Amino acid sequence: MSRIFLIHALRDSVEPARAAMARGWPEAQVANLLDDSLSADLTRAGALDAAMIARFVRLGRYAHDQGAEGILFTCSAFGAAIEAVAADLPIPVLKPNESAFRAALRHGKRIGLLVTFEGSLAPLTAELRAMAGDALDLHAQIVPGALAALQTGDGAAHDALIAQTASRLPAINALVLGQFSMARAAGAIARTPLYTTPDAAVAELKARVTSRRGS
Repeated sequence: MSRIFLIHALRDSVEPARAAMARGWPEAQVANLLDDSLSADLTRAGALDAAMIARFVRLGRYAHDQGAEGILFTCSAFGAAIEAVAADLPIPVLKPNESAFRAALRHGKRIGLLVTFEGSLAPLTAELRAMAGDALDLHAQIVPGALAALQTGDGAAHDALIAQTASRLPAINALVLGQFSMARAAGAIARTPLYTTPDAAVAELKARVTSRRGS
């Protein structure tokens, strides 16, 4: 049985990640680490710095020391810090969005991207552009008020705000909901193809850990 650590910077990402593991990899042994000061500190600082990256490396090493065979980070605003963890450890370490981005780009280069945490927009835009190249036609937006609604317990308003924003996007080849906490809104959105990040990430992590075990 593979031991997998899910590392969260938002409380609202925990349940979507756990549900995706239950759907896509129920036999894995899952452990969760939550430090919601990470997202608050990033908002306060305005950008990733060396101290924040060092915190992520320490979290990754802790998970590895506890027997993690793979790590999935679930908050989309920390790409460079997660890359530092991946470079530091000998096990698969995934950013939350890379798998969904790869899936969306198979449909074409005109991509919609929605986020609810402002700190996620710039790093995810940069990550997707780096993956897609110059031909990317990206329509990326923050959904104002959605995360605040979710954090006060109004999931219906969160989902409705995301669906309304999605409906106003121009013609696109695929739409990505850029945060784990947004996956719950998928059923309210009529546009397809639609990709949420948890299921795509779990599928890739399972494939990579399984392949490494067999090698």
